[in-house]
Amino acid sequence: MAVLAYHVRHNLGRPKWSPDRGRHWNATSEDFPAKIKAYHKDNGLTLNLWPPYVPPITMGKLEGPEYKHSPEAKKSSDGSIHEKHDSEEALTSELISAGSESLQRKLGGKEIQLLAVGGAIGTSLFVQMGASLPKGGPASLFLAFVVYGSVIWCVNQCFAEMVTYLPIASPFIRLGGFWVDDAWGFAMGWNYFFLMAFAIPYEITAINVLLTYWTDKVPVVAVVMACLVIYAILNGLAVQYFGTAEFYLAIFKVFLMIGLICYTFVTMVGGNPWNWAYGFTYWKNPGSFVEYLVPGDTGRFLGFLACIIQASFTMVGPEFISMAAGEAKNPRRLMHRAFSSFIWRLFIFFLGGALCVGIVIPYDDELLLKYIDGTEGGTGAASPYVISMVKFGIKGLPSLVNALIMTSVLSCGNNVVYSSIRTLHGLAADGKAPAFFAKCNKFGIPVYSVIAVLSFCLLSLLQLGNTSATILNWLVGICTASYMINYFATVVTYLHFYAALKRQGIDRRSLPYRGHFQPYAAYYAAVMTLIVTLILGYTVFIDGQWDVTTFCTSYLMIGFFIVACVFWKLFKRTHYVRPGDADLQLGDIKAQIDLYEALYEPPKRGKISGWFNSWFE
Repeated sequence: MAVLAYHVRHNLGRPKWSPDRGRHWNATSEDFPAKIKAYHKDNGLTLNLWPPYVPPITMGKLEGPEYKHSPEAKKSSDGSIHEKHDSEEALTSELISAGSESLQRKLGGKEIQLLAVGGAIGTSLFVQMGASLPKGGPASLFLAFVVYGSVIWCVNQCFAEMVTYLPIASPFIRLGGFWVDDAWGFAMGWNYFFLMAFAIPYEITAINVLLTYWTDKVPVVAVVMACLVIYAILNGLAVQYFGTAEFYLAIFKVFLMIGLICYTFVTMVGGNPWNWAYGFTYWKNPGSFVEYLVPGDTGRFLGFLACIIQASFTMVGPEFISMAAGEAKNPRRLMHRAFSSFIWRLFIFFLGGALCVGIVIPYDDELLLKYIDGTEGGTGAASPYVISMVKFGIKGLPSLVNALIMTSVLSCGNNVVYSSIRTLHGLAADGKAPAFFAKCNKFGIPVYSVIAVLSFCLLSLLQLGNTSATILNWLVGICTASYMINYFATVVTYLHFYAALKRQGIDRRSLPYRGHFQPYAAYYAAVMTLIVTLILGYTVFIDGQWDVTTFCTSYLMIGFFIVACVFWKLFKRTHYVRPGDADLQLGDIKAQIDLYEALYEPPKRGKISGWFNSWFE
C-alpha cells in the first residue's frame, strides 16, 4: 500500500494565546484507511486520527518520559503506549502531562479559586494581625499593608506569567531549577517545603489558642491528634474530593471575613449595645501611631517596620494557586483566572482586614496585651474581633465567630498540608528527595509524602513547655523568612524567564498571561523582598533588645537556603543558566501541555451549574 501524506492544520480548539496556533503537522499512513497518524515534527508526538474511538477522540502512541510514568499507561506488544478510556472526559483528565508524575488533573475552577482563598485567609488574618497593633498602631498597620500589598501584587505578576505558560507540578520551584540553576531549584524546593511544613504546627497551635476561649481543660495532645486525623483523612482522598472539601471550607472563610467587615462598619456607626458611634475614635485616642522600643519618630518608624513584617507574613497567595497547576483540569485558563482575581482578594481581605482591626479595638487594649505577653496563657480572645464583641457584651456572637475562625484556621492548615505534600512529591520527582516520596496510589495520592508531612503536626506539642503565644511567634519568624526567600527566588527566576523570552524572540503578547509593568515590577519586588528579609530581626540590634531565639528564628532560613544551594551545586556540579539561555520548552513538556489543552473539552453542564461555574472559570 502506498504511503499517503497529509497536511493537518493544528487548531484543535487551541486558545487564542497559543504561539503554535495554526502550525501544520505532517500526517502519514502506510495502511490507509486502517491507520492515520499526525506527527508533530518539532517534538516527536504522535496523535492517532484514524480509526476513531467511540467517543471519537482517542490517544494512541504518546512519547514522553513524563507520560510513561503514569500508572494508567500500558505497553502494547510493539512497545508503544496505549490507553483505553470510557469517555472523552476520562481521556483529558487522565492525560498526565508536564512532569506531574502520577498526579491527576481533576481540579476545577471553583476548587482552585477557593484553594487560593483557603491558603491565604487564616490565622494571621483573624488572630495574629492583632499582635502587631500594639507595636505600630492602627495607621502604621494599615499603611504597612498598603506598601507590602504593592510588593505582593508584583510578585503575583511574576508567578502568573510563568505558571500559566508552563502549568506543571510544583511549578515555581521546578522552573527555578530549569531556568536559573538546578542548585537554585533545590534550595527553593526545600525552603518552600519547610515553610509549609512549619506552618502546619502554627495552624494547629492557633486552633488550641481559639479553643481555650471556651475551656482550657482539653489536653494539647488531644487537639494535635484530632487535627492530624482530620488532615490525614482530607489529604488521603482523591484530589477531586479534596478540592470539594476545601471548596466548602473556604466558603466559610469568605463569608466570615465579609461578615467581620460588616460587623466593623455596623458597630462603628452606632449599631452596638452601647449605641456608640465610635467611628475612628481609637485612631485619636490612644492614637494612630505607636512609639515602639525607642521614643520619637524613630520609635514610630520601628513600629511601622514591625507592621511591615506582619504584613509580609499575612499577605500571601500566589504560591497556593501555583501548587494546584499540576492538577488543574484546564490549567492555563483556570490559572489565568485565579491569578487575575488575586487583586480583589488583596483589597477586600488583606487591606480590609488591616483597616478593621485598627477600628474595632485600641492598640492598648488590656486583654490583647495580656495575650501578647503570654500572661493569659494563650486565650481564645486573641482575635481582635472577639475582643471587641466581648467588650460590647454581645451574647452568643463571640462564640459563633470564634467557632467560625477555628473552621477557617482548620481549612488553612489543610491547605498548607496539601502544599507541603505536593512540594515533597515534586522534589522527589526531580530527584531532589528520596524517590519513594514521588510514588502515588491509584487515586493519584503520594502516600509516603502524606505520611512524612503529617509528622510535622507533632511539633505542635512544643506548647507543652511554652505558652501558645510564644510558639506562634517562633513559627511566625521562621515562616516569614521562608516566604521572603521564596518570593525573592521566584522573582529572580522570572527575570531569567523574561530575558529568555526577549532573546529567543517570543512575543509576550502571545503568552497565556502577560504581567503588568514588567520587568520593573519584578525589580521592585526583588528589592523589597530582599529588604524585608534583612530587617526581619531588626529588634535584636537595638540596645538592650538582643534575643538569641528571635535572631535564630528570623535568620535561620537565610543560612539554610545558602547552605542548601552550595551543597547541591558542589554535590551535583550544576551549571548556572545565563539569562536568555533558558529552555522555555523544557524538552517536550510544553508540547505535552499544548496537546492536553488541544484535546480538552469542558464538561457539559446544566444552565444553573454552567452559570455558577462561569464565575470561577
